[in-house]
Amino acid sequence: MTSQHASSGAARTALVVEDERTINDALAQRLRAEGYTVVQAFDGPSAVELAASERPDVVLLDVMLPGFDGLEVCRRVQADRPVPVLMLTARDDEADVLVGLGVGADDYLTKPFSMREVVARVAALLRRVERAAALADERPAVISVGGLSLDPGTRRTTVAGEPVHLTPTEFDLLLCLAREAGQVLTRERLLRDVWDWGDAWGSTSAARTVDSHVKALRSKVGAARIRTVHGVGYALEAVGS
Repeated sequence: MTSQHASSGAARTALVVEDERTINDALAQRLRAEGYTVVQAFDGPSAVELAASERPDVVLLDVMLPGFDGLEVCRRVQADRPVPVLMLTARDDEADVLVGLGVGADDYLTKPFSMREVVARVAALLRRVERAAALADERPAVISVGGLSLDPGTRRTTVAGEPVHLTPTEFDLLLCLAREAGQVLTRERLLRDVWDWGDAWGSTSAARTVDSHVKALRSKVGAARIRTVHGVGYALEAVGS
């Protein structure tokens, strides 16, 4: 099977960072079969070096690594240049997930995972990058909701005039909510519009992904701005307007 992106132009480069060689090789083999150029790293320092020299389009990053861990790799890579990062973690603890999102990861998968899901998540991340680039070229209008301001063109966010650093996923999520401020958007709608997910994932995994990103986003823009409607989804409220 050939990935959709591979037929549309030059192959994208994926950096796979995983210290367990069997898993690393399996990921690399599957991604190459999908048309990606793959670079492999097995520890933290080499991952940072390869990210700088190879300029990958996407990074698959294990949390537990020799040298220094995946969280530090993510910090250093994102400080050099923005790149979509899919964190791979053996632990499903919410605090670990939130730390990963906080250092710039765009998405996460808990081991064990299927190769089909990995490929689908990577493809979705890259489609979102392409969509963001196209949106920037259109120079859309700034959106303001009760002291919160989002510029889709520059992808900058301010709260009460102060800049707030958001990951690409967090910005896309907040923008989706802001475009229909006050309206409740279901998790399924957010997964479709923000993550570009189809029906490839189980509902529990999908719901946890949305909830984790919302929690991380609340810590940056203020918990009161995002209202939870239990069993349904979320709404952005005009706090302080």
